[in-house]
Amino acid sequence: MPTEKKKAANAEAIYNRIAMLRAERDVSRRQLAEALGVHYQTVGYLERGEYSPSLHLALRIARYFEVPVEVVFSTEPFPRIGG
Repeated sequence: MPTEKKKAANAEAIYNRIAMLRAERDVSRRQLAEALGVHYQTVGYLERGEYSPSLHLALRIARYFEVPVEVVFSTEPFPRIGG
């Protein structure tokens, strides 16, 4: 049974590139959080996949980085860069 529960949880997983985008632009978690009006720990939860954003927050994050939302978020893992 635990395996089925884990599969169900993975089916709901939202993957993101927030940390990569922050690193590319030299933006701290705190800076991003302030720009979005959320707590800086929320950014950490998002990056680690411990929290899935609302559609509104996902769109605001994409707008902040000036990229389409699917560049930031996906329902499938992003391919590893360089590997």
